[in-house]
Amino acid sequence: MSRKTAKSAPGGVRVQRTRIRKKGGLKESSRRWLERHLNDPYVQRSKAEGFRSRAAYKLIEIDDKHHLLKPGMKVIDLGAAPGGWCQVAVQRTKSTADNSHVVGIDYLEMDPVPGAVILQMDFLDNDAPGKLVEALGGEPDIVLSDMAAPTTGHRRTDHLRTMHLCEVAADFAMSVLKPGGHFLAKTFQGGTEASLLDALKRNFRSVHHVKPPASREESVELYLLAKGFKGRSSSNERHEDRGAVS
Repeated sequence: MSRKTAKSAPGGVRVQRTRIRKKGGLKESSRRWLERHLNDPYVQRSKAEGFRSRAAYKLIEIDDKHHLLKPGMKVIDLGAAPGGWCQVAVQRTKSTADNSHVVGIDYLEMDPVPGAVILQMDFLDNDAPGKLVEALGGEPDIVLSDMAAPTTGHRRTDHLRTMHLCEVAADFAMSVLKPGGHFLAKTFQGGTEASLLDALKRNFRSVHHVKPPASREESVELYLLAKGFKGRSSSNERHEDRGAVS
């Protein structure tokens, strides 16, 4: 490998340019991916600032613009591994080990996040929602989801699988959020399901698609942000009305 100093990354961190030599049995596609990853300014910034993944900056940038996370808020983070979003939530809500109000869940093993409670289990398990609320000690102010299904390389299949996770996360959010709460979840470009958007628009005061700068330009990921949950009584009425029409 050879290195040279490049321009500053976002946040003022100096980027060290790394080149991977074309030898050693490494496939060309793997070499390009590794080189891009090592030279990613957000990857280098995350290492310098102690975040576990570049994804932390996606939440930071969304929160800086939309002002979602405030001290004392209760937060549930779905698909938490490796813990970058939990770290941001802990910092911005001022959660501590003695007074924790951030709970993350993932079926993958991950290191503890100081100030957060981490459940290692599949969010799709039937008992996961109850365990999350129990661990949090009440209704959340915000539900975060950076969940995405493992990619297959087939864009339509990947879109449908991740949209299923987004829909399940949205249903969970609408079943547990405090009135006035928020929901933020990863989705993919290619058309958010109309039924999901309809449900969110009926049950939240505003719904937005957002793409933070930390999300790579070539990536098809978007984030769905629903702000100002109207409460479950109105939600239940709307579900009943739709059922009556059908």
